[in-house]
Amino acid sequence: EVQLVESGGGLVQPGGSLRLSCEASGFTFDDYTIVWFRQAPGKEREGISCIRGSGGHTSRSDFMQGRFAISRDNNQNTISLQMNSLKPEDTAVYYCKGSSRYSDVEYWGQGTLVTVSS
Repeated sequence: EVQLVESGGGLVQPGGSLRLSCEASGFTFDDYTIVWFRQAPGKEREGISCIRGSGGHTSRSDFMQGRFAISRDNNQNTISLQMNSLKPEDTAVYYCKGSSRYSDVEYWGQGTLVTVSS
């Protein structure tokens, strides 16, 4: 069974940190580019950062100004998103998506909720 499972969300105070994980199973992980998205209440889903099977990554500069960092462990089939200096506007459901290098196949996780509040 193909699965992408996010974890690591929760309630954190402004200025705090969280590390999200996206664990994959059921497909050849390093053939897939993994993208982190988020969707805040009442807003459209937006992309944050993507990382290819080789480990090369592309990130939106407004997220990655020393606050977010993406990493990949192909041995553990896991992508991580380290989030620091969190702000209330970072409150959202965070999703990961896997996109095949060789086809249009995509897989989505169920999301993990991050709430930044005092």
